[in-house]
Amino acid sequence: MKTSKTALITGATSGIGLAVAEEFAKHNIRLILCGRRKERLKEISDRLETQTDVYTLSFDIRDRNAVFDNIASLPEDFKQIDILINNAGNAHGLEPIAEGNVDDWEAMIDINVKGLLYVSKAVIPGMTSRKSGHIINLGSTAGKEVYPKGNVYCASKHAVDAINQAMRIDLNEYGIRVGAVNPGMVETEFSKVRFKGDEHRANAVYQGFEPLQANDVAEIIYFIVSRPAHVNIADLVVMSTAQASSTIVKKD
Repeated sequence: MKTSKTALITGATSGIGLAVAEEFAKHNIRLILCGRRKERLKEISDRLETQTDVYTLSFDIRDRNAVFDNIASLPEDFKQIDILINNAGNAHGLEPIAEGNVDDWEAMIDINVKGLLYVSKAVIPGMTSRKSGHIINLGSTAGKEVYPKGNVYCASKHAVDAINQAMRIDLNEYGIRVGAVNPGMVETEFSKVRFKGDEHRANAVYQGFEPLQANDVAEIIYFIVSRPAHVNIADLVVMSTAQASSTIVKKD
């Protein structure tokens, strides 16, 4: 029996977003999968449609008009979004602030902050009109502390932390649950993107210890959204056992 719950997931073509889609599909949550890679979306949709209903939207969350147009175009069966997973985000570069690339800064702010706001703005009115809904914002331990050369990425994730808190306050009167999941080091495409395809540097990040995997985070997110209606997990930090902070990791 398929659930009546529908979840919209941004950044659903890889990493944590894909793992959340797979986890939700196991529990028959209907899926709206958003991403830029159309072929990947189709491949994932074809696979998960054996478990639940799936609809895909291909757009760049940095494009405000594309966000609003795509979400407004959802067919009637998918218009009621019960769960929003604001997952899409990226890190670009790892340099001291004096040497930072302005294009990298803009990409992080546009994706991690403005993109999250655009998607939320497109989805929230439906939730407020129904006086129900659940929003999970994907933050980071980088939103709880600052580490060397993390400058603008950390700033963008601190912004997510603040938006999450403010969103929870502003939506409280509507009975909408809002929470953030803030992972530490997760072995995904994250470092490959940060180091612009340099696989040697990317792989080195996760060597010598057992990092979190995307499905570890996905299982936590399902646990959060499956709590009774009176329970809201407002802010959760999760790291691998080997990681104590952004800069302290016990390696072999």
